[in-house]
Amino acid sequence: MTPIPWDQPATLIDLDGKAPIIGTIRDCAMHFALFKPFAKEQARVLLTQPVHREGRKTRTWVLEPNEIAALSERLKQEQN
Repeated sequence: MTPIPWDQPATLIDLDGKAPIIGTIRDCAMHFALFKPFAKEQARVLLTQPVHREGRKTRTWVLEPNEIAALSERLKQEQN
């Protein structure tokens, strides 16, 4: 996946119907890190700019839980 700038606007949603978190990719990654495992499985990030993902012909607007987890881990490593 193409690196996404931390200040890019995004929305963290879940499939369980809770209120979305509207902010930046950084905000979404920080909130995702606090979620319980069930909530993490339900989480998705809606991007304002699509990204290219390996194995796909077109760019995508939605990040899956494993991709959000990778962003959360990247944020954690950059803060240390």
